[in-house]
Parts: sequence; structure tokens; C-alpha cells
Amino acid sequence: MHKNRLRLVGALAAVLVAAGLATPAQAHDKHATLADLAQRHGRYFGSATDNPELVDEPYKAVLGSEFDQITPGNGMKWYATEPQQGVFDWTAGDEIVNLARAHHQKVRGHTLVWHSQLPDWLTSREWTAKDLRAVLKKHIQTEVRHYRGKVFAWDVVNEAFNEDGTYRETVFYKTLGPGYIADALRWAHQADPKVKLYLNDYNIEAVGAKSDAYYKLAKELKAQGVPLNGIGLQTHLALQYGYPTTLEDNLRRFSKLGLDTALTEVDIRMILPATEEKLAEQAEWYADLTDACLSVRRCVGITIWDYTDKYSWIPAFFEGEGAALPYDEQLQPKPAYFAIRDALK
Repeated sequence: MHKNRLRLVGALAAVLVAAGLATPAQAHDKHATLADLAQRHGRYFGSATDNPELVDEPYKAVLGSEFDQITPGNGMKWYATEPQQGVFDWTAGDEIVNLARAHHQKVRGHTLVWHSQLPDWLTSREWTAKDLRAVLKKHIQTEVRHYRGKVFAWDVVNEAFNEDGTYRETVFYKTLGPGYIADALRWAHQADPKVKLYLNDYNIEAVGAKSDAYYKLAKELKAQGVPLNGIGLQTHLALQYGYPTTLEDNLRRFSKLGLDTALTEVDIRMILPATEEKLAEQAEWYADLTDACLSVRRCVGITIWDYTDKYSWIPAFFEGEGAALPYDEQLQPKPAYFAIRDALK
């Protein structure tokens, strides 16, 4: 936190205490950010962002003050970073890294290997295993080296499994077999031995076929000495499908394998219109998932998938759904925001 901001918070707290309106702890809590409150538990509280949003100064002000971690929504994906084979472009990713540095925030690298948002040069042709392996290794190692020391973690492989726990039939799986996951982790580790390496996916919050597949894979990778540090649970939830009540148990079982966990892309959408009842239920869910992370020592932090409904990806992908984030489209905090605060306290 900046020194001048600390002094301001201290002064406001002193006034409240002197007036008998708050105890010292309460006075500081009133002005504490989500990041401040999370840090008391040894956790981070972050937000995703995306480059087009950064021209919005009021948005950027909240992004820079309320959170201590940022994930670039798109700027580090393959289509953005290697638009032509062997030609790398760091413009979008670097902009977000520089923004984070200016606000003393840490950055999660997202994502090295994914079946989506690939450049045309990669998807428009057939590959031999030898050629694709070389392309994959070069992409991973070039990007990880570029961001070495600038990101604290990487989502190395994203969304590798289907809902039933079978491997997703990606170009990498079909051409290289399941071993591409271990290779990707090894190559990333060679390029930056200090960065934390994660597998990341959605619908793995509850114990079930898909999260079981990750548990089995993680156990195998650990047994083989493959450098895997954690599992990212995206936590894209929807009120109409029910809360994943086994979330805490699931986090705990990965911890017992010696792995960190993180809730990496949190949002909780609803069928519109948003009513008071739905917003209250959403707030309860945000509190519950925050509690679950705080209850498991190796759950290291929570990242919401952008903080405001103004820039949510949900309406464009789920027709008639939205209102998924803790701030509304006017950048005003919703009941969910206050529920997260209370959970962090």
C-alpha cells in the first residue's frame, strides 16, 4: 500500500476512534480494501482485467486500489503473444504487467496451452508430432522467459478435460497424447524455475468426475516428479445450477497432495433481471466460497473474473444472463462485495 494512502487511512481511523464511533480495529476495517483484508489471512484478492478497459480511468482507479493481484484476461494467450509463427508480440501482456507493477500488484500468467484463442497458423494445418512438439516447447519457453520474475504463477495447461473426466480432444492431445501436459509443465519450469505452475479448469469446484480426473492426474504427475505446484479452480458459477457444496473438501484433498489451490476466475451469474433475492443469494455464495478458501491453508487466493458487470464476459456468451460480479455497471459495490468483506473479516 502506498505510504500516503496509509497515512490517510490512519488519519480517518484516528478521527473515528476519537469520536467514539469505532474501535481502532473497526476504524481500520472500514477503510481496508479486499486486498488488505485478504492479506491478514495470508491470501491475495485479485481481479482479471483486459487491455481495452484500461482507457476507463474510474475503472482503473478501483482496479489499482482494491486488489493486490491481476490476471490478464486475453493479453497473454497464444493468439495475442505469437500471432505469426516465431513472431512474438508482448504489447498487451506487458501493458498489464506494467499497470500491476505501478500499483504493487502481482500478476498471474494466463495461459500457455489452451485449445481456444489459438492463432490461425496453428489451427489451419495438420502437424506431425515432432513439429507440434517443437512449436509447443518454443512457445511456452519463449513466453515464460519473457515474463520471468514478472508473474508469480502460470496457468500452464487450461481446460484439459471434458465434463466426464476424459481428455479434451485438442490439437495437442490428438497429436501428442496426454503426455503433452507433463511436457508443458517441465518446459515451463526449465524457463523459470521459481514460478508456480498450475493446471486450471472450470466445473472442478465440486468433487465429481472432472475434478477426480485432475486429482488422479495431479497424483500421477507428483509421483513422476513433474513440476506441478497447484490447481486453479476457475469457479464460474451460476445460481440456477446450485452451489458446489463440496468445494472445501475438494480444496482440501488437493492440499493433501502437496498442492496449492486458487479460485482463479470467479463470477456468479444469474438469469436476468437481477432481483433483490438473487443478489442476496449471490452474496451468500461469494461469502461461502471465500470462507472455503480461508478454511484451507493451501488455498492461496481468490481472483474474480473482472470486478464489474460493466466488463463481464457473461452476457456475450450466455444470453439473458449476467450481473455476475461484486460491482455493478456503474462501478458501485453490490451486496456480494459487502459479503466478501464480511467473510474476509
